[in-house]
Amino acid sequence: MTASGTAAGQVEQTLRQVTPGRYDAYEALLRALASPSSGQVWMLLWHGQAGSPDAQYGHMEVDGHGYAPCVTSAQELSASGWMRSYEVVDGLDVARTLYPDHYGLWLNPHAPGGGVGIPWLDLRRIATGLDRQPAGPLRLSEPAIEVSQFYALLAQSAHRTPAVRSLRRAWVQPALGAPYLAIGLDVYDTSPPAVDSVRAMMQQSVGAVPDGLPVSTVAMSDEYDPVAMWMRVNSRPFYDRESHASPSPSPAAGYGYPPARGGY
Repeated sequence: MTASGTAAGQVEQTLRQVTPGRYDAYEALLRALASPSSGQVWMLLWHGQAGSPDAQYGHMEVDGHGYAPCVTSAQELSASGWMRSYEVVDGLDVARTLYPDHYGLWLNPHAPGGGVGIPWLDLRRIATGLDRQPAGPLRLSEPAIEVSQFYALLAQSAHRTPAVRSLRRAWVQPALGAPYLAIGLDVYDTSPPAVDSVRAMMQQSVGAVPDGLPVSTVAMSDEYDPVAMWMRVNSRPFYDRESHASPSPSPAAGYGYPPARGGY
């Protein structure tokens, strides 16, 4: 099973540009993987044959995080020395398969330097739409900007909105793009009327936000959202209908490059 030279070429071309700190090049790699016309990868099967129910991707671990290894072309497959089966799959489909299990994707682990890993949080971005989630790795902190009027108005509106359990906040600095204020929404009810009431609450309060300050909302129920995960562990609600919150453990999320002797 093969893919066109153009498809393999775009992924490999962007992959060659990725170096530590080059988040623009890394983002271009994610976009290439997300495109059905250019994002095919050769998944290495540890067990079974391509298309069989018992087929299992290979496994490698880097810095305590799990990844499924792949190569980016038939030429790289030959260079890797892989002797078992493989299957050619769109990066979008691989992302949808791996991220719910907190698995990342590792490209060309046989290459000099050990290849490049795509953490599961970025596979989630590929699966759900790159433009819908901030580019990681994220720097998260308590907001230092003073917008007490907005917080007060939002808390008052939340008290009048029965669907809202609590509100949290974080300052988010993406790897690419402008920083913004994130409001974590913890709700009792996700029915359409409840969602509409929470949306109206935000619209009524956002007028108190200073000009030029971007504000976004995050569902605290989203177990995969990195901002929600950080808030659950590191921030206290600034509005809490029940006067207490239940923090949960923070799932590990790794970014970076392999150790000098990476392998699979």
